[in-house]
Amino acid sequence: MNKAEDLANNIESSATQIVVENDVNNKVNYLDYLPDEAKEILKSLANKWENVLDANELEVIPLKGAMTNEVFQIKWQTTEGEMSRKVLVRIYGEGTDIFFDRENEIRTFAFISKNGQGPRLLGRFAQGRLEEFIRARTLSAPDMRDPSISALIASKMKEFHDLDMPGSKNVYLWERLRDWLIEARRLLSPEEVEMFHLNTMDKEISLLEKELSITPQRIGFCHNDLQYGNIMLDEVTNSVTIIDYEYASYNPVAYDIANHFSEMAANYHTETPHILDYSKYPDLEERQRFVHTYLSSSGEQPSDNEVQKLLDEIEKYTLASHLLWGLWGIVSEHVNKIDFDYKEYAKQRFQEYWSRKNHLLSPNGSSHDNVIDGEEALESIVNKKSAKSTPISRKLKKFFGLGLFRSKH
Repeated sequence: MNKAEDLANNIESSATQIVVENDVNNKVNYLDYLPDEAKEILKSLANKWENVLDANELEVIPLKGAMTNEVFQIKWQTTEGEMSRKVLVRIYGEGTDIFFDRENEIRTFAFISKNGQGPRLLGRFAQGRLEEFIRARTLSAPDMRDPSISALIASKMKEFHDLDMPGSKNVYLWERLRDWLIEARRLLSPEEVEMFHLNTMDKEISLLEKELSITPQRIGFCHNDLQYGNIMLDEVTNSVTIIDYEYASYNPVAYDIANHFSEMAANYHTETPHILDYSKYPDLEERQRFVHTYLSSSGEQPSDNEVQKLLDEIEKYTLASHLLWGLWGIVSEHVNKIDFDYKEYAKQRFQEYWSRKNHLLSPNGSSHDNVIDGEEALESIVNKKSAKSTPISRKLKKFFGLGLFRSKH
């Protein structure tokens, strides 16, 4: 996530990254940023390519946009003159092992690559890996609302969900939520735990798990972080590639789509990348179109009931998405050094959860078009408590900014 939207449509990229234009112009020597082990692997790779003029003459260009890693584009001059050979180097961020199992992610990466779903894995070193550089552009926030691009994403998502990944096929969402809650409580002060309402979050997770698991659901291999920076568009072949699989696991496909829809509220290429605007959440027509394309991409036409059932499930799973990424924001604030207001981001995700919870979990709660005040949602919780808890409720409302702004659905 970063601040370079104007560059997004004009350069080749292979992840959530955009070239840091100012640094390139200033000729900063980013070769020094790479571990020695990575340099040796890069030179070894280049020596195997006949069209590289000099394997030792590599240009290192930082790419911005990743939320947890440092990413660099590596270029060599080739015998074709203006053409260059490129790869991607990803250096893992400190503390990110809290969020996912790196070895499991590598296995996922390798499997997806072998199945033609993503870039090839070219090499590994202690602090990171080398990847194939995809000659396509990273999507921008407005791209996700483009009907033709959205249709490509829907079809590719179905293809991704249908991957038969080796290993456990159990739903991982609820375990991940509980694990991240434990980490968030560990990292926060008692006052912050109280302010973020984390003392009762176990009950919220259990409630969601119970409510959302009542009916049989489609389970698939989910990306779980399908924001626009993790989708590449090849405009020559008119195809998309899903990249970055750190959070990938088996889950209800409704959750993955819900998370994708929720990401449309974000634009990480602004001066305030942490600010979310839920007026940009897709309207009912957009959601119906996406779900119909998703279900019909395998060749069979879904019934209206099938479309509506999945739509209803998706709306409810937005609640799980808000909780998960709210907890992610809290933990990231303490372990990540990237310039991003993680805590404010977390507050907004939690506010959206409280704003939507009562409506979406009601018997007829399937629409995302009614505005529910976050303060009213919180008041319904506060009113169940004794008068003794009133000062806490006031602090909560002040902390979340409830009563100051509404959800913009």
